[in-house]
Amino acid sequence: MNQTLSPDRIRADVAELLGCAPDDLAPDENLRDLGLDSVRLMTLVERWRAGGAAGLELPDLAERPELAHWTALLTGGGQ
Repeated sequence: MNQTLSPDRIRADVAELLGCAPDDLAPDENLRDLGLDSVRLMTLVERWRAGGAAGLELPDLAERPELAHWTALLTGGGQ
């Protein structure tokens, strides 16, 4: 979807909103279980749209709230 969003930035943005260290996020962990709610999810969508992910929509992230899926979606890595 966008090459300007790096995996490190995606991880850091999620960690910031969850109040944890980026290294604490497992790639396949359900981010809802870590406290990601709809307000935080919309914050990420808006932040990443501003960063160049113009076609990103909330359902793109909500259907699979896992860091690995989001990274693949946002960086064009497939999955």
